[in-house]
Amino acid sequence: MAMATAMETETVSLVNISAEKWPPRQRTYFGSLEIRPVEAGEAFAITTIRGCTGVMDLGDKRIMEYKITAREIAEDIAREINGDSGEGSFHGVFVAAGDLPTEAELADARQRLEEFQRRLVAAADLEWERTKNPMFITDLERRAARQLGLEKPWLYDAKPLADCPVCGEKIKPGVAVCRSCGAILDREKVALYGFVQRDRKSAMEPQRQGEKRDKEAGK
Repeated sequence: MAMATAMETETVSLVNISAEKWPPRQRTYFGSLEIRPVEAGEAFAITTIRGCTGVMDLGDKRIMEYKITAREIAEDIAREINGDSGEGSFHGVFVAAGDLPTEAELADARQRLEEFQRRLVAAADLEWERTKNPMFITDLERRAARQLGLEKPWLYDAKPLADCPVCGEKIKPGVAVCRSCGAILDREKVALYGFVQRDRKSAMEPQRQGEKRDKEAGK
């Protein structure tokens, strides 16, 4: 069995140029590690990675120590995140040569990220031409289009149905009148489009007239 303990002396910088929040990385030699996403106003985010000393149990009360460098750990995490979406994917995470990334390192990462995002958008365009069905467009492809600032016919956010405050039936967001109970939910939109809703008394009048005729006929 191999165990590990943290070494405080060696660190490297794991750089992230994306605002994407990744699930914590789990490793037996350091536990759980959360990769910092880019916050508003930041060009990049840094997660400090520390080296570890692994301990292997050889049996018979014998152990063997071995070193896991911070760079090995950081490169393993970067490889895992960037390869999360298949061969050739890149999500903007890399290991800096120094404590801070250089302009050249940042420029290279931004170029690689943009190229990957444009490949995703191109794949989504082909799928849209084939099916015209937004259900076949992945969330990753939608995120890529948004980050590139592109307008696409398949780029939309499905909104959940709301509840009518009067009858409780499911309605689409933004509707002016509930089709189930007829309640006016947006008076400005009703006035704009000239919708006229009969009040309950007027709507019930034909029924009352019919009941009155039935009573007279039964006399």
